[in-house]
Amino acid sequence: MTRASHRTRIHDALRSRLLQGEIVPDMRLVDHAIAAEMGVSRMPVREALMQLVCEGYLESTSRGFALPNLTPDRIAEVFVLRRLLEPHAVAAVARDRTEADLEAMRSAMTLAEAAGPDVAAFHRGAEGFRNGWLKVVHNTELRQSIQRYSGQVQSVRFATLPGPEARATILAGLRTLYTAFESADGLAAQDRMLRFIYDAEDSYRRGLATGLIA
Repeated sequence: MTRASHRTRIHDALRSRLLQGEIVPDMRLVDHAIAAEMGVSRMPVREALMQLVCEGYLESTSRGFALPNLTPDRIAEVFVLRRLLEPHAVAAVARDRTEADLEAMRSAMTLAEAAGPDVAAFHRGAEGFRNGWLKVVHNTELRQSIQRYSGQVQSVRFATLPGPEARATILAGLRTLYTAFESADGLAAQDRMLRFIYDAEDSYRRGLATGLIA
């Protein structure tokens, strides 16, 4: 296998971990450790990590690579992007989803509902639901644009999830979105996603104001 093939394989594997919420904010990705895990040299690993940096999934630090450490201003910009892109995306999902897609999202939502105070389990369920509907977005450019700021979305979620109010907000959003998907109502999905994003931003701003988020 060529170095380019190794780089692509490693990039795709790490990106999958990112999208599944398996890489948390305090985790550092180190090239030599990943190389040992995947049985390759450090060079294709480093190239894959740098590609993920260029795509916005990671940032380079003095101790390896990590989820982006964003300022409140940059997070506000991500919320603007979400409001522009995600309502349109979920309207198409409501039209194109299959019963298998609904079942996958329902299973992920059930995991989040059953998580209780287990923040990691809740995050897996919430990210599973998000990835479930993203897979149904047939517009490749739109799907990839949304996926590129997944690291930023996860950083915000990890910052707010310890608060039960934030988890309740997310669960309410998942339920209303699922109902719109189930009824194939694109307008309702669009409206509910927009409200969901505004609610998430309000939750984040309250956390900043009260000192729960640094």
